[in-house]
Amino acid sequence: IPSIFLFGDGEVKLRMGESGFASETPLTVDQMFKTAVERFGSYTALGWKEGEQTKTINYQEYYQACHTAAKSFLKLGLERYHGVGILGFNSAEWFISDIAAILAGGFAVGIYTTNSPDACQYVAENCKANIIVVENHKQLQKILQVQDKLPHLKAIIQYKDALKEKRPNLYTWAEFMELGRDEPDTKLDDIIAIQKPNQCCTLIYTSGTTGQPKGVMLSHDNLTWTAFAVGRYVRLAEATKSQEIVVSYLPLSHIAAQMVDIWVTMKVGGATYFAQPDALKGSLVNTMREVRPTAFMGVPRVWEKMQEKMKSVGAKSSTVRRKVAVWAKGVGLQTNLSKMNQYVTPMNYRLAKKLVFKKVRKALGLDRCTKCYTGAAPITKDTLEFFLSLDIPVYELYGMSESTGPHTISLPDAFRLTSVGKLIPGCETKINNPDEEGNGEICFWGRHVFMGYLNQADKTEDALDAEGWLHSGDLGKHDDNGFLFITGRIKELIITAGGENIPPVPIEDAVKEAVPLVSNAMLIGDKRKFLAMLLTIKCQVNGDTGAPEDELMPEAIELCRKLGSNATRVSEIAGGRDPVIHAAIQEGINRVNEKATSNAQRIQKWTILNQDFSIPGGELGPTMKLKRPVVMKMYKEQVENFYKEVVTPSTPDNSMPPK
Repeated sequence: IPSIFLFGDGEVKLRMGESGFASETPLTVDQMFKTAVERFGSYTALGWKEGEQTKTINYQEYYQACHTAAKSFLKLGLERYHGVGILGFNSAEWFISDIAAILAGGFAVGIYTTNSPDACQYVAENCKANIIVVENHKQLQKILQVQDKLPHLKAIIQYKDALKEKRPNLYTWAEFMELGRDEPDTKLDDIIAIQKPNQCCTLIYTSGTTGQPKGVMLSHDNLTWTAFAVGRYVRLAEATKSQEIVVSYLPLSHIAAQMVDIWVTMKVGGATYFAQPDALKGSLVNTMREVRPTAFMGVPRVWEKMQEKMKSVGAKSSTVRRKVAVWAKGVGLQTNLSKMNQYVTPMNYRLAKKLVFKKVRKALGLDRCTKCYTGAAPITKDTLEFFLSLDIPVYELYGMSESTGPHTISLPDAFRLTSVGKLIPGCETKINNPDEEGNGEICFWGRHVFMGYLNQADKTEDALDAEGWLHSGDLGKHDDNGFLFITGRIKELIITAGGENIPPVPIEDAVKEAVPLVSNAMLIGDKRKFLAMLLTIKCQVNGDTGAPEDELMPEAIELCRKLGSNATRVSEIAGGRDPVIHAAIQEGINRVNEKATSNAQRIQKWTILNQDFSIPGGELGPTMKLKRPVVMKMYKEQVENFYKEVVTPSTPDNSMPPK
């Protein structure tokens, strides 16, 4: 039974295996990095744009920079097992600060760039941060506002833009790097020498849907073993054969971005290029076209945005081009679905590839990309099929911060639509207390399982049971071929007043598929007599703030025209103001209801909200996950209206007899 440690200075028993991946020799971060330098020293490690110029550093220079930064951290008074908070958009300085914190014996701690000053203070205090690295003046202000409540804080470093004012213990990146440059190496080398693979080196703060975030303690072995296992399992090429290239743009305070952009890439000697800070507001595709990555990880919202953009471009293209595209997409989907089931590739596929697929890939910057991934939140079948029809299989993976990122991964030769793939070798999955259909809580075991939550014994015991299995809180099942399917969250399960257990996600996805106008759907019905649904409409998003606007998206306007409505704004549709749209949505919901497994699973009432869900609005978390409790609070009035009537709705006219 692995020991569980709750303090940052603990050492865990590694979950070693007899053979295969699980028996791989444990490494510290420094050992893995040094090996990369020995093998790939002169290969490009990091690249970024300065104005119009692309700057790069190789592995040798990268390690040297981390070594120097680590000496600077020690000079600034970084103590063993204390945090270095990093608050800013992805950059070489972010990576260097992260690795230097680990080399110097501290903890690397990413802080969400969207955090409020109070949220920053909570994380900084929780990890006893001695140093905080911020991107710019805007992020600096958050720390200065709470500085007097951070007794452990000794210095702040700003890595972009000139300082607007001089302050004691505030450094530019150049000043910071100078501090350690001429320091002797002995002190740092001694600290590196005593580090062990089973000690904590990184904290990932996971945003719970309720309460304060928890600090997930990850060991050196968690990072280095997972990087090894992922690289080997997805068959990434080592730089000496052919260099893998990735674009770093997802929030680095997340395990997914850290694992892909920093660790897996380092393990195989790949190159990481940094996107612009406004990547998710539209500039990402420009970076993609310049860099042409060989592997790309997107959260579902990124893939959905690409899909929406392509659809609105498609809606404007000429009839002939549109017809060719429609034909090719039919061929693409059929070919890929049959590939999935090991059938032969048809002739017309080659023609479609030449006419359409190559051009689409080039336009998206995916022409060299053989590995497109999605994870962190559920993706709809509609989006997966859209890309599959363009001959871009998007491989789903699944895991959590507490499992150092991935646990199951889909591969080109092991791929099923809507499955999150198969287990990474060396790991184990257990379905706890399965029901008659084989659905139960998914539990994980392996060297990727975390050490515990920092200073939170009770929460750690909730997540790790006595045998050391990590309980995910997700419901799922395996098919006969070992593919894992996620069927919902235990916490999200709707248990109606009649005692029916209903996972909301499949029903919400079905509505989004039946009614393409719908952006977000949230099913309501816990402890209620029937199900109801809150809907939002696809609208434009403010490029600067990420807030939803009233203006509809071009493809939504197009859909309205086809239905015979002249609506161009959400406010013209919300609350049933547009009878044509209202009828069309009801018709889509009827189609979903016809396929319901039982009468209790039918949507009896619904309403369209005045604006879409968003991160700044608070309805979505940083990875675009729906925060159900928040939505329930925010739209309490609309929800109560569903259930106001004294009379329970008897079977409505449009519903089928119970099955």
